[in-house]
Amino acid sequence: MKEKVILFDGTNLDAFYDRETGEASNWEVKDGVCTVVDHDLVSKEEFGDQHLHVEFYIHVLEGREGQWKGNSGVYVQGCYEIQVLDSYGNEAKDNECGGIYSIQPPLVNASLPAETWQTYDIIHKSAKLNEDGTIKEHARITVIHNGQVIHNNFILPSNNAGGIYDHVVEKGPLLLQDHRCPVSFRNIWVQPLD
Repeated sequence: MKEKVILFDGTNLDAFYDRETGEASNWEVKDGVCTVVDHDLVSKEEFGDQHLHVEFYIHVLEGREGQWKGNSGVYVQGCYEIQVLDSYGNEAKDNECGGIYSIQPPLVNASLPAETWQTYDIIHKSAKLNEDGTIKEHARITVIHNGQVIHNNFILPSNNAGGIYDHVVEKGPLLLQDHRCPVSFRNIWVQPLD
């Protein structure tokens, strides 16, 4: 098995670049945490089969509702968005926290209140493609949110809009979404499984 890849250990964002500029990101790094400033954050390294660990913190945003209430997203392989949102106490939906955005709601809403550190552990089996780029085998994903299984070996029928690619890939980077909300992240790593 390959060694775990530490993408963010609290010191710098050297493992990432700014999606819009291709340069170093201007997300704030302070006290072991990185916080969205603007533009998506993309890992320089790409991954296939993987166990991805991400910890996130949604700040209370007074006066904001719905999709403007602590919104971000974790895009596995730059393709598949697991929604980040202040969804504590809400119905489990595909556009709430833990949802595979616009594709599949979580089995349960495992969200904690805002201003609490939360975790995603994502086990992803990459799609397999034919030589012409068509899908031979769809990707599968298991997501554990705050210790609860919210997606169990779910077959991903397609990629999500808003990612890096408009098609499914066998390998891709981690993308953390800027949705004009100051969401924070820490302790980001990937264990390659292929």
